[in-house]
Amino acid sequence: MELEKLQKIIAEVMNVDADEITLETTFVDDLGADSLDVYQIIMGIEEEFDLEISNEDAEKIVSVGDAVEAIKNAAN
Repeated sequence: MELEKLQKIIAEVMNVDADEITLETTFVDDLGADSLDVYQIIMGIEEEFDLEISNEDAEKIVSVGDAVEAIKNAAN
C-alpha cells in the first residue's frame, strides 16, 4: 500500500510512469532527481501519510525502499 502511494507521488514529481518505479529505484541515479525533486517527494510523502520525516532521516533516503522504511519509522 505504501509503495503504490509512493509510486504515485514520485511519478507526479518526476514525470515518469509509476509502473517503472520499484523499491530498488534510486532517486538520483535512476530518476535523475535533484535535491529539490527529492525535497518535493518528501513533502508529498509527509502530506499523503500525515507524518513528519526528520531531516536526519530524509538525508538517508536514496532509493524508493529507503523512503518506504522512513514512512514505517515515522509512523511508529
